[in-house]
Amino acid sequence: MNSRTLPELPRAGAAPATTPAGLRIVPARHPLQAIGTVVALLLILAVLQSVLGNPRWGWDVFAEWFFAEPVLAGLGRTLLLTALGTLIGFLIGTALALARVSGSPLLAGVSWGYVWLFRSIPLLVLLLLLNNLGYLYSTIRLDVPFTGITLFSYPTTQLISQFTAAVLGLSLNQAAFSAEIIRGGILSVDQGQFEASAALGLPRTRQVRRIVLPQAMRTILPGAFNDIINLAKATSVVYILALPELFYTVQVIYRRNLEVVPLLMVATVWYLVILTLLSLAQIRIERRFARGALREQPGRLLPWPRRRPPAAPAAPASVATDGADSGFGGRGGTVAIHGVTKHYGDNRVLDDVSLHLPAGSVTAIIGPSGAGKSTLLRTINHLERVDAGFVAVDGELVGYRRDGDVLHELREAEIRRRRADIGMVFQNFNLFPHLTVLENVIEAPIAVRGASRADAERQAHALLARVGLADKAGAYPRQLSGGQQQRVAIARALALRPKVLLFDEPTSALDPELVNEVLAVIEELARSGTTLVIVTHEIGFARRIADTVVFMEQGRIVEAGPPQQLFARPTHPRTAEFLAKVL
Repeated sequence: MNSRTLPELPRAGAAPATTPAGLRIVPARHPLQAIGTVVALLLILAVLQSVLGNPRWGWDVFAEWFFAEPVLAGLGRTLLLTALGTLIGFLIGTALALARVSGSPLLAGVSWGYVWLFRSIPLLVLLLLLNNLGYLYSTIRLDVPFTGITLFSYPTTQLISQFTAAVLGLSLNQAAFSAEIIRGGILSVDQGQFEASAALGLPRTRQVRRIVLPQAMRTILPGAFNDIINLAKATSVVYILALPELFYTVQVIYRRNLEVVPLLMVATVWYLVILTLLSLAQIRIERRFARGALREQPGRLLPWPRRRPPAAPAAPASVATDGADSGFGGRGGTVAIHGVTKHYGDNRVLDDVSLHLPAGSVTAIIGPSGAGKSTLLRTINHLERVDAGFVAVDGELVGYRRDGDVLHELREAEIRRRRADIGMVFQNFNLFPHLTVLENVIEAPIAVRGASRADAERQAHALLARVGLADKAGAYPRQLSGGQQQRVAIARALALRPKVLLFDEPTSALDPELVNEVLAVIEELARSGTTLVIVTHEIGFARRIADTVVFMEQGRIVEAGPPQQLFARPTHPRTAEFLAKVL
């Protein structure tokens, strides 16, 4: 074929022509990959032939003992030690990890000390110490301090058998390592997830159980299963206690019949079976916790049925779309900010800020980066503790109770109760990626307001319809565009029917094409009666929507007033200078 018989190629900038049906596409060839595959296959076949074809491996003896009763009994004991060590070790490890990341220096110190001690002691030494505990302490008892009253007393040698010593040793050793694995998983969760769950007023235990740990599990699982596999192999160490688990049983048998290699292969193959099952379980569980992590789930590695992604639930036919039922309409709250001051170290980010925002008003806060706008917003719902001053919504202090001239910070549960009236939409959305759109919206009404799941779903469908996402209820956040995610975040905040709704630069993380769809939702909210406070760089939007515009710089309010006055005739030179650059 010469060049005259080839189809004409499209010129640069021209519309692509239809591909001729007669052309055949030949994939690129990778000869080195093919050679490597052949070499690997030959090596595998050579190893198999060497092992299976060599009579000195004693495969007849292997077959005789593989399912023998003593071997199966030892195998059962190995599995039991692995299961108990894993269960108890990870329960203790979870408590240690939560203590380590808690705000208590004492709990964090105790957790660190435990991990340091038990990671330092070799497992073999730990097992021997526990087995000889009766020599150090003849009885184990529980006394009431300073009274001489004994609540419990028992001989140590009768309480701690060889099996008990093995379980304790494996569990205590496992806990030290699992604590660090779990702590690493918790630290891997984005800080925005903690703030979003706190801003919704979710109880601390629900934050951990529903939001933090499910996301941390994606980081925890590979290390955790690696540790469990090591534990399954480490059970062979308990032979030092003369406990007849799998390896000790095999040792006893080959010392009698002198068939060392076949019996070692019996133990080896059983360990391979155990670890293969653990590896398959790991794949299955990792797929379970990967929900929402990818736009598309990876292909199946195993022939098990694939879990279908949840379909978008159909909105009930009776769902109302009026403002009251969807949460778009409601009574706004009056926000009073009095002398709020906030430091980060020696840096004063807020300096004696005072504002009064009427119920149902829309306030836009503008200013250069670093002016303290977002920090001020976060003090309103007490995500940031203030160093001086206070914030009140409808006359009720947020985060504190007043006793004369003293403000006492409330307990976390009471802070969460008051925070539920102050919704927040974050700059980076902070949706919970492992929950569907519908689950994101209903989580707080169920946990905080005590709504039934049916009522929460009915309201969620109405809210999603109002923000134009009725067909996305079953999708995960990563399957949505940025503008869609931000609209879900707005619906999630509105599901609690807040008196005040805070927006922290709601469009700054969006592409220009997506900004308008979010601004349209906020404009509708501005007519709903909910008090809105918006930190934004969208000056035209602030001029159009706000009742009051506040200009901040260096942690202070430089000027505040109606948009017509502030944008057209600013009274402060710094305001005029800033607007001249951005308008």
